[in-house]
Amino acid sequence: MDWIAQWFPSGWMHYLGGGVSIGLGVSLLFVLTGLIGGVSTGYTAVWSFVSDWSHFRQDRFLATRNWRLTYGVGMILGAFAFTVAMRHGAGFITHVPFWQLFIGGILGGFGARMGGGCTSGHGVCGLGSLQVPSLLAVLTFLTTAIVTAHVVRALGGF
Repeated sequence: MDWIAQWFPSGWMHYLGGGVSIGLGVSLLFVLTGLIGGVSTGYTAVWSFVSDWSHFRQDRFLATRNWRLTYGVGMILGAFAFTVAMRHGAGFITHVPFWQLFIGGILGGFGARMGGGCTSGHGVCGLGSLQVPSLLAVLTFLTTAIVTAHVVRALGGF
């Protein structure tokens, strides 16, 4: 068990709890409503509130934008509630400048749409339903993330 401690110095049980919670949440969403709980389509659907570009005005985005916005707000509020409950009100602090977080969010959202889904859609929902394209997408996401992290670390970014 010492090998686990080197990879998870803060413990691993909270990751297990988070994974089980996410799995139960998207399963419940699908069983009760038939909706797939991926997040990247929400990115496009929410843009339909503010953009007149024809891509964002498609019926599939307009018809789902309200529940997807609610879903996204629920994730943010859930993360906030978890932080308050588990960290006794102490917020998460990052030293990454706001502009980098903002640009990273825009690029991440664009890339997820370009890839036909994000890690939650492919990794949780797609793999859970045994979709081969989702397996390829997740392998691509993970490989890109690992390479990027090593490049940034080598350049002194963290």
